[in-house]
Formats: sequence, C-alpha cells, structure tokens
Amino acid sequence: MHYLALSITCSVLVSVLLKLARRHDIDVRQAVAVNYAVAASLCVALLQPSLDTLQRPATPWAVLIALGLLLPSVFLAMAASVRHAGIVRSDAAQRLSLFIPLLAAFLFFGQPLTGKVGAGIAVAFAALACLIGRPQQGPQAGDEGRGRWAWPLAVWLGYGVIDVLFKQLSKAGTQFAGGLLAAFVLAGIVITVTLLALRVRWTWRNAGAGVLLGLANFGNILFYIRAHQQYADDPAVVFAAMNIGVITLGTLVGAFAFHEKLSARNWAGVGLAVSAVLVLIG
Repeated sequence: MHYLALSITCSVLVSVLLKLARRHDIDVRQAVAVNYAVAASLCVALLQPSLDTLQRPATPWAVLIALGLLLPSVFLAMAASVRHAGIVRSDAAQRLSLFIPLLAAFLFFGQPLTGKVGAGIAVAFAALACLIGRPQQGPQAGDEGRGRWAWPLAVWLGYGVIDVLFKQLSKAGTQFAGGLLAAFVLAGIVITVTLLALRVRWTWRNAGAGVLLGLANFGNILFYIRAHQQYADDPAVVFAAMNIGVITLGTLVGAFAFHEKLSARNWAGVGLAVSAVLVLIG
C-alpha cells in the first residue's frame, strides 16, 4: 500500500509545485522543459525501456508525435488551472478525465455501453459541471472568472485525450516504457524548441524547479506502476485508491494549506467525483 501512498503524494505534489511557482516567480515553461529531461533520464535508469519496439515499421509515430505536442501543452494548462482555479478543482478535473477513454471506447471503437459505465460517466459529467461551473458576475468576472472554469475544462479534455493516445500506443504493441520514453523525449524537444524560438532567457533557478517537478512527475508514474505490480490480481483497488486518493488529498491540501475557497457546489463536485470512480469499479 506504500507504493499507492507515494504515487498519490507525488501526483498532488506536482500540483503544489505548480501552485508555488507563481509565488516564487518561476517560469513554468522552463520548469516543464527540464521536467521532461529529468523524467526521460529516470525512465531510462529505472524502467530500462527496450527501444526495439520503436524501430518496428508498425510503430505509431503519429500517436507519439501527438503525445509530444499534447504533453507539454496540457502540463502548462494544468499550471494555469492550478493558478486560476486552484488545486482542488484542477486535481479533480484531471482525475475525471479517466472517463474520456470510456466515452471513446463506445463512441469510436465499438465497445458496448454497459449500465455501470453509463452511470459512471453521467456522475462524472455532473461532478465536472459542479467543479467548473461559471462563477457569478462580480469581482471574479472577466479573464479571471473565465480561467476558473476554462482551464480545468482544458485539463479534463487534455488528459483524457492523452489517455486515449497511450491506449492506442499499447494496442499497437509498443512497450509501455519505450513509448513513455519516446513521449517524454518528444515533449521535451517540442517545448525546448519553442522556448528557444521565443528567445527565453534560461536560469538555473527555473531549472532547479524543473528538477523537482520532474522527480515528482516521474515518481507518480513509477510508484503507480509498482502499485499495479504489487496488486496484480486486483487492479481495480489500485485504480480506485489512486483516483479517490488524489481527489481527497488534493482537496485537503488546497482547502487547508492554500485556503482555497470552495462553494457548496464545488464540494458537491468533489463528492460526485469520488462517487463516479466508485460507480465505475463497483
């Protein structure tokens, strides 16, 4: 169970680091670029991916390139969501994205829709509506008000599409560790080239923040894999504990450590998000 606890902690720690970035004047773009260099290095050292599958003619490079473009984009969207909407809404939106592959499965891949999955998706959409509901006009109107619902929505959609792409990668026979390494490398190249084109001035301070971000980001992935290996006969427990754990810990950290104000509707959204996961694995 300690692997699950570590994975949950690392996942929420990513959001905490993104929350602290603005307070400490960190360029998140540079931190995200360094994060992928760290994550790729750790992937090679700890997962020891085989690159043979990437050299096959059937390697889905279109999917890998799409991941290379989406990963840094969604990471930056997550940073903006944490800044504008807070850790609670952002983490919940990210975890609710798991229902997008389920939607894709029966909309595009011919999988029949069961009552349980349909109910889970319905509850997930209700949770999302509560979490990202448009704020009332007033002090939070304008760009700030839009950010409180638009960025979590972007996080939900972006991570959901990434999940679909990783599933397509596995269906093509690409080894998980090899595909993950390729995605990290491509994502790092995309954001680094973008920053060089923008002539961004690199600093060691931002790089240091990127190292911390990369350690937390990869730690989340590594410990999640280890948890699935530990509970190989009961993957539903890992799935449920991970998603509910992140939503719960993210709520506690956001509400009590960062004093994020949540309406009754937002609290209902958090509860519905947990319920959606329980319905899916129930």
